[in-house]
Amino acid sequence: MDIDDLTVDNTYQLGGSDDERERAQNAALIEELDRKKRFRKMAVPTDDKKVKERLRAYGEPITLFGEGPGDRRDRLKYIQEQIQQARGTDGMDVDDDSDESSDEEDEEGEFYTEGSDALLEARRKLARYSLSKARTRIARQRVEVGLPLGKIVNLRKSVFSELKTFNNLGSQFGDDRPLSTIRFSPNGQYILTSSWTGDSKIWDLPNLNLVSTKKGHTDKIGGSAWHPQATLGNSEDGLNFATGGGEGTVKLWSLTGDKPLATLSGHENRVGRVAFHPSGSYLGSAGFDGTWRLWDVETHQELLVQEGHSKEVYSLAFQDDGALVASGGFDAIGRVWDIRTGRTAMVLDGHVKEILAMDFAPNGYQVATGSGDDTVRIWDLRALKTQYIIPAHKSSVSDVKFFRSSNEISSISLNGNLPLSGDVKGGVLDSTMEIDPDQDKEQDISEIGIETQEDEDVKPDTTSNGLTSNGGGNSIEQGELPKSGLFLVTAGFDCNVRIWSADEWSLIKNLPTDAGKVMSVDTSSDGKFIASASYSRSFHLFGGDNSL
Repeated sequence: MDIDDLTVDNTYQLGGSDDERERAQNAALIEELDRKKRFRKMAVPTDDKKVKERLRAYGEPITLFGEGPGDRRDRLKYIQEQIQQARGTDGMDVDDDSDESSDEEDEEGEFYTEGSDALLEARRKLARYSLSKARTRIARQRVEVGLPLGKIVNLRKSVFSELKTFNNLGSQFGDDRPLSTIRFSPNGQYILTSSWTGDSKIWDLPNLNLVSTKKGHTDKIGGSAWHPQATLGNSEDGLNFATGGGEGTVKLWSLTGDKPLATLSGHENRVGRVAFHPSGSYLGSAGFDGTWRLWDVETHQELLVQEGHSKEVYSLAFQDDGALVASGGFDAIGRVWDIRTGRTAMVLDGHVKEILAMDFAPNGYQVATGSGDDTVRIWDLRALKTQYIIPAHKSSVSDVKFFRSSNEISSISLNGNLPLSGDVKGGVLDSTMEIDPDQDKEQDISEIGIETQEDEDVKPDTTSNGLTSNGGGNSIEQGELPKSGLFLVTAGFDCNVRIWSADEWSLIKNLPTDAGKVMSVDTSSDGKFIASASYSRSFHLFGGDNSL
């Protein structure tokens, strides 16, 4: 045999058993990829109740041991995919006799549930409130744009130089089980800690002596939050803080009583983070039932049950204007909602693991999210995309907090004087309501109290904390520049607390703890202290040279 006798196989169909086996393997891989593609596109309900109903209709167990809502939803997809293969169809209509309305909802992508009259009235109030707060913020930012660069640079140096002197001032044993959250009171004189024992405790500053213990939850506490006017305008017998427990309830507390003022029931599973609306009239809670809920703290009524996540919802944060709320869950997706309309304002899609923490920047258009993928993402609501990715920690990022100065964050009652040049009618903004963009700059300056003399620089403060402002009320004292939002504090499971600049997103200071995952972190409203709570059942207090 010579070379001319060899058969040319341009179609690669000769071969032997090895080639046949490889072709079979390739075909199996292609089929598996096609199956996964169909699996991803398969339409199933997001409501766990509807998922259980669909499983029951198929004759399958509605739940398995250790199965969560997300796993149950994946199992339903697999069952529907098997039914498709048995029928020999590629379509999505695998359940002709089941709930057709849910299929229509999935095809449309969005669905709406009629709200109550109480929710409509709340949204009218929230619209007026948020527009008033936004007007004040925009007026301040309009003046800040014209401030001399030298003043801003000197202020930044002063603040960051003080932060670089921060160190561990001391630690305290918090509880018998791991701590879950830690929060400074609005007046900066107390620390609130919560733990897996179901207890919450209040400690004084800076001695960290126990003031009181609140017992009420029967399971671990997942979130706690101070009322915006707690320790300031609210009485000690009134509402001061809230906690969310693993038994699925949210409890409202005073500073004096041993029993909760009210118990808010509605979640079908564990409660994650809780947060007060800036007005203090509403409370948001994230739940492991795949929803977050909005409550009226005065009537104790559940106003809104918001779906939108395919898995557990853990983190929740309100914008300072009160118009937006951000939710993040174990599906690695965050959503920014306009609570005045109920619509999604932005989808935060970029993390590859669960979102454990969220916080809005004081500027109103940035959101920071901390995730189990060890990163912090900064999102720009104006551009609708990620602005920056911070490789924050070597393990999961458990908490993120922007610095907010109590002297610069205005507090307006929801039913108070809301200066608007229009009205809200029927839940929709009146077309005659408008803010004059050419408003005199002098009026803006008088409203927020900023001195704009260009020939006078701000010198670094060497006699007091560079973060502290002596102004009072809602205005910034003349000669003082705004400090809110200058830095960001993060906590990680790598046992570290880190401080980042909020302009270049560079590391300012790393604050190591003794041991254990850092579960939560917060910064005081005067900027003197940073506190962290650890899995090791202790919490730490950090401060600079001028903190004490």
